[in-house]
Amino acid sequence: MTTFTQIPDGEAPSIDVSLKRIVSDINPMMYGGFLEHMGRCIYGGVYDPDNKHSAIDENGFRTDVIDAFKELQIPVIRYPGGNFVATYHWEDGVGPRGQRPRRWDPAWKAEESNEFGTDEFMKFCEVVGTEPYLALNMGTGTLDEALNWLEYCNSDRNTYYANLRRKNGREKPYNVKYWALGNETWGPWQVEEDTKENYAKRAKQWAKALKLADPRIELILCGKNGHDDWDRYVLQECVDLVDMHSIHLYTYSHDFKENVTAPLSAERAIQITASLSELALINNPTGGWRSNDYSPPASPPKICFDEWNVYDDQQAPGDQGGEQAYNLSDALGVAVWLNVFIRQSKHIAMANIAQSVNVLGPLSTRKDGGPGLIRQTLWWPLLLFSKYMRGKTLNVHLRASTYNGSTFPSWIRKTTPTPWLDVSCAYDEVSGFVNLAVVNIDDTQDITVDLGLQETLPAGLTTDKQQEVQVFTVGGGEIDVKTTNFDGVERVGVVESTWIAGPKYTFPKHSLTLLRWSVKA
Repeated sequence: MTTFTQIPDGEAPSIDVSLKRIVSDINPMMYGGFLEHMGRCIYGGVYDPDNKHSAIDENGFRTDVIDAFKELQIPVIRYPGGNFVATYHWEDGVGPRGQRPRRWDPAWKAEESNEFGTDEFMKFCEVVGTEPYLALNMGTGTLDEALNWLEYCNSDRNTYYANLRRKNGREKPYNVKYWALGNETWGPWQVEEDTKENYAKRAKQWAKALKLADPRIELILCGKNGHDDWDRYVLQECVDLVDMHSIHLYTYSHDFKENVTAPLSAERAIQITASLSELALINNPTGGWRSNDYSPPASPPKICFDEWNVYDDQQAPGDQGGEQAYNLSDALGVAVWLNVFIRQSKHIAMANIAQSVNVLGPLSTRKDGGPGLIRQTLWWPLLLFSKYMRGKTLNVHLRASTYNGSTFPSWIRKTTPTPWLDVSCAYDEVSGFVNLAVVNIDDTQDITVDLGLQETLPAGLTTDKQQEVQVFTVGGGEIDVKTTNFDGVERVGVVESTWIAGPKYTFPKHSLTLLRWSVKA
């Protein structure tokens, strides 16, 4: 978390960090990915068996995409949707590929070959070294279908769907831990849109049956945006049966300052959702249902932010593939998103950027199938945070003046301070490094800060002694905020340098800076 004191314009800002102010653990599941049958995310993204121009492994997967996922250390991948899941029937995607039916997908107005299904996804997760997270069809799907999928994935019994998995070449269960109870069932764009009352009733019965079938699984409730009455109601009705509560939010504005402050709306959503989750547990302290193998959770469900990103639906409509040309402004928006997750880590059990390849992706493959990946501007803050912002969140005290212009949504201005510097801090006890991430949201001037690091430096060392700090910078200088990498030319990346710790540091305009130093002598 960051505590904040507003100061007048012209007064010197300051950032103070202390190892004594550990807030919470940072769940590594915060750096999750998402693959949906949408545009070129699956076909031409992770799975491209007929591509003669790029390296493809024996499973039909692009090896460069595999390497990129490993570099990001993606811990969990959500699949198969998204809006796609509301009409997806998992049995279409298992068994011999030549016998799988082609289906029309009404969500994204596309034909689905079903060449890539459950077993292919599980194999991809295995190759990448990540956990699978499956979303259940609560649109046109049935509870029987959900139970059958759970049996196919997790059962070692001598039963029909466990034996079907064996017949399809997989002897051992996949043991999928994470299962979502539908996706955005509240949305008017959904096939089988639902009311909060009806969804909560169904979700409770589905959750009960799924927990009876496999008490080891964790269930994610379908929330909305975190501050809607839908969230309050479904949590109230289902708190004793779910492990996480899902919320979704995308932010975007053509205006730079609106774009980089928009993720602060997610911070308020997280805080409100956490309170609603606590309220639901307070009103239902003993739980309404239990069995010999299952008892209600002892603490409120945490948040699964399983769709988030910077997204302009006018530039990249979903039914046209959703491939957005991200610029530096968007990368800094993502950096603020990630700062929000670090600050609110005590409430976050999982987060999944939507999506991982091509569709709103930090990674893009070339449409001609050619070799090499395009690392969009978003890639670089994701990489820095995933590599370094791990361990425990440290409280930071920030003194700064604020941006007082328009925000999108407008209610940010009414509820949330918008300092010119957006800050989070992580302490990795394993490596012994402190990592301070700072986004300068001012696109006109650098900001010099009084930097209080004394309580994190090695014993006996103060900021007037020689302490080397690693510096990673994205943006800044003469790079325009509208600069992209979308054509394959890497104009925005990470610039590495070092700095001898002193009492002041200057953060470049429109930039992300990550300062990294050891607490050990």
